[in-house]
Amino acid sequence: MKAIRVREYGGPEAMRLEDLPDPSPRTGEVTVRIEAIGVNFIDVYQRTGLYPVTLPFTPGSEAAGEVVAVGAGVSDVRPGDKVAWQGVLGAYADQAAVPADHLVRLPDGLGTHDGAAAMLQGMTAHYLACSTYPLRAGDACLVHSAAGGVGLLLTQIARARGARVIGTVSTPEKAALAREAGAHEVVLYGEFEAEVRRFTGGAGVSVVYDSVGRATFDRSLACLAPRGMLVLFGQSSGPVPPIDPQILNQRGSLYLTRPRLGHYVATRAELLERAGDVLGGIRDGLLKLRIFRELPLAQAAEAHRLLESRATSGKLLLIPSSAKA
Repeated sequence: MKAIRVREYGGPEAMRLEDLPDPSPRTGEVTVRIEAIGVNFIDVYQRTGLYPVTLPFTPGSEAAGEVVAVGAGVSDVRPGDKVAWQGVLGAYADQAAVPADHLVRLPDGLGTHDGAAAMLQGMTAHYLACSTYPLRAGDACLVHSAAGGVGLLLTQIARARGARVIGTVSTPEKAALAREAGAHEVVLYGEFEAEVRRFTGGAGVSVVYDSVGRATFDRSLACLAPRGMLVLFGQSSGPVPPIDPQILNQRGSLYLTRPRLGHYVATRAELLERAGDVLGGIRDGLLKLRIFRELPLAQAAEAHRLLESRATSGKLLLIPSSAKA
């Protein structure tokens, strides 16, 4: 099979397409012929060594495809099933052997490209709005990168829960996408602190969902109402420097959390419930996915360049050459 390999940390050029043996499922595993692969910032962090991974490795932790073989002890899926997963390294490939307890069977009517686009970003948006800070009707929230893959879905979920959504974007074109997703107000990054205060009559927002990190962190804190929560779930602009907890006191007894998806799908039951809400919502038209671009697996480096440039709006997918048309 073909797979992308990283043999030393570095830029996008560190990823090379290589030939590897086809995987065979061990006990509790399933071999999947991959049809679509999600590209995410965690892939960039692992490629650069910001999140160290044992070298060499195949990047990617989100994909969807067709089951071709099952190992001993697997009863939930069988060959021919269409499945998706996230959180298992090795997705930038034609095939992967995946622990069966990480797989979610795709609902009828939902294709593998949508499945690969929805697992990580969709469940992230879901846990942020429904669990980390469960939005209630009337809550005001600030969503950074509102035209990104998570941002567009988070905006839709927040709006459906009755929240007032303020989104930040980098361009007028992205502003239009955020409004289409349901944002009540959209503002460019350079203006967001003053605009949030204006939109809320000086009260501030109940929660800020921040995937940007270093470039927005201090101003995100300044946007919060007393006892508000800053949910820092990414760092596309770089890691946030250490913070004195006393700042949280001085700014109104604020809350700060740094969540990750793995802790919100820690059990099989929680994974199935959260994925079911997201995938079912997409199938039923309650949530709309935006797939920004699909590139061949061999162009993984270009996909990373696009993601790092923050020129994307929606989801980037890689498509193996072996995928069925």
